[in-house]
Amino acid sequence: MTALMDHPTVKLYRENRKPVPPGIVDADWLRQLCLETGADDAGFVGIDRAELDDQRADILKVFPRARALISIVSRMNREAIRSPARSVSNLEFHHTTDHVDEISHRIAAALERTGIRAMNPAVGFPMETAQFSTGGRPWVVSHKPVAVAAGLGRMGIHRNVIHPRFGNYILLGTVVMEAEVTAYDHPIDYNPCLECKLCVAACPVGAISPDGYFNGAACYTHNYREFQGGFTDWVAILTDSRNSREYGKKVSRPETVSMWQSLSYGANYKSAYCMAVCPAGEDVIAPFLENRREYLQDVVKPLQDKVETIYVVAGSDAEAHVAHRFPHKKTKQVHNGLRPSTVRTFLEGLPIAFQPQQSGGVNAVYHFTFTGRENVKATLTIRDRKLKVERGHKGNADLSVTADGETWIKFLAKEQNLVLALLFRRIRIKGNPRLLLAFGRCFPS
Repeated sequence: MTALMDHPTVKLYRENRKPVPPGIVDADWLRQLCLETGADDAGFVGIDRAELDDQRADILKVFPRARALISIVSRMNREAIRSPARSVSNLEFHHTTDHVDEISHRIAAALERTGIRAMNPAVGFPMETAQFSTGGRPWVVSHKPVAVAAGLGRMGIHRNVIHPRFGNYILLGTVVMEAEVTAYDHPIDYNPCLECKLCVAACPVGAISPDGYFNGAACYTHNYREFQGGFTDWVAILTDSRNSREYGKKVSRPETVSMWQSLSYGANYKSAYCMAVCPAGEDVIAPFLENRREYLQDVVKPLQDKVETIYVVAGSDAEAHVAHRFPHKKTKQVHNGLRPSTVRTFLEGLPIAFQPQQSGGVNAVYHFTFTGRENVKATLTIRDRKLKVERGHKGNADLSVTADGETWIKFLAKEQNLVLALLFRRIRIKGNPRLLLAFGRCFPS
């Protein structure tokens, strides 16, 4: 220890150290810092706020000293997002993402220079992707609920945050810091979402329903085709192909080039049309209100009329939606990469994978009993095209399934033959076997 105290760096620190700043930051100073570093708006949330209950543990795990979060907004150029040329739209997404990451970095650096520890998680990628395969959240901070808690907007029916002024043409960032703030922000008292349903009309896979239901699996399968899930599916196709001729039968040359482009210049979104057509926000709404017919013709129709390939899971609501609503668009059946690795992630993912339209005619209660490493009981109720998932066994089951957890997960991944699993009693059913087939129809993969 004596040798350490005699080290030149330690001596300089002891001679020049300044008093530790108080553990609280002036809100006006902090807001000005955010704006001067390039943010278009900013808000502050305490780590103890109820809105962060479901992610507080994840934040504290990577930054135990967290006391407050700074949420920042950066505007995107609207016409770029609206363009049917997805290269233009994706360039805007990538450029603004880099901009928000840079702003967050500058804020964290400025705080650090004042003696306040701070951390700036990525806007999107890179993430803790290893956690995704084991059932954890890949992101460090979920930016949308933080922004809503910080008064920077509300979620629209298309599941994007709508800023009261800038609309949904924004990207969000978050800085986590160890200090408190003199004044915190709170959610705005109205939702800028007009519920005009233009996002419903424009979505090529029908992921957004007029009643507010969101088909997350449909959106993930198409829009994120060249992100994690679609990429793993493409790798499987590539490695399973015996030669280039066989690969070419499964993946077209334009698709291969598109994947190369995503690998080289950043993963490309396939649509994001819900953002493109949204007219909400003080700075955005005028053209929609002044001439709705012209707005539909200029903004919505070019995206609806675009001839393109739509990626769908076989037997999904999305596949039926494209055939009914956009017959000029070509569908391609793919796997979306949504493969649960544990019983817990299987149960948590069911509301995302559920296909309401495919569940028509299914009114049943399922009791699941999982054994092995995960001893879990659950009840799934499908009725009137709605799904309810509960822990434990509730009510009387129309079909009871008892399964070794690992065997069930392998069955879902198509790595386990169901007939063999039934013969060796690794999976046992009690009730009408047709209900198991109906279950598969409700959750195609």
